[in-house]
Amino acid sequence: MQRLCNADALYIHCRYDYTMRQFDRKFGERLIDESPMTPAVYLFKDGQGTVLYVGKAANIRRRLQQYRNASRRKVHRKMRTLVREASALEIMPRESEREALLLENELIRKLRPPYNEDGTWDFLYPALGLGGTEKQVLLCFTTHVDAWKDLDLKWYGVFKSRRRALAAFDALVYVLKLIGHIEPVRHLPPHERIRGSRLTGFRQVPSEVVATLERFLSGAGPDALVPLTHGLLEKAVARLSASEVQRNIRFLAHFHEQDLAPLCTAMRSADRPGTYVTQDERDALFLATDERIGDNKDNTAGESPVQ
Repeated sequence: MQRLCNADALYIHCRYDYTMRQFDRKFGERLIDESPMTPAVYLFKDGQGTVLYVGKAANIRRRLQQYRNASRRKVHRKMRTLVREASALEIMPRESEREALLLENELIRKLRPPYNEDGTWDFLYPALGLGGTEKQVLLCFTTHVDAWKDLDLKWYGVFKSRRRALAAFDALVYVLKLIGHIEPVRHLPPHERIRGSRLTGFRQVPSEVVATLERFLSGAGPDALVPLTHGLLEKAVARLSASEVQRNIRFLAHFHEQDLAPLCTAMRSADRPGTYVTQDERDALFLATDERIGDNKDNTAGESPVQ
């Protein structure tokens, strides 16, 4: 047993040394020592110059040291993979973490690196669209607003948390189908099928309900949902599902607190009109107004509603 433990330790140590040697051989033994202890964006590239991964660091020297010293632990698996797969490493120093964050966002959206798990798809910020005609109300969730321009929707967002924005879309769909009637897909306007996007239509939705939703999505406050709640109380089917209705309304109030209100505040602080900004504009807006751009991990206090 002792010999087996020693053998395992030797194997782990050899793998650890192998990653260090591989890092030095590919990227240079002096790369870390010559790198500044400042913010930077870094790009791992393959032999053809294709970017495999884009990352940022507050201290680029320390981050490179972490890649060089990556162990066999599961949390270091991605680091080891990048060192193994990459042939070159480009460092792009920046004056501040803010500049590094903006550049990282821009490069991930532009290059779509395969190892940016949150960048190839979820890194795109979604928006909500509301519009339609007197006979048909349309609600849309998408990260590709330009693809829906023919539908003449009014857009709200973009929102950093895809999870909360999608849950808010689902909550709105739940509420609207209790007030009106959901349209079959064949009755929707012609539109391109876009992966990750959703379009739902409703008929017989009163204009005052649409106006209420417009005020709510514009950041008017959770009280904007009060007329909607009163309207639901008049529906027998809604009264039969009171707990689900209440859960969805609560989540929409949570979405307002976490996403709509901060965006509205940031836009007002920058004297920015309207209800929609692009992802680049949003990041710059929140950075400039010191709003909470951070990692903004999904807050689980507002549990996604049950449909």
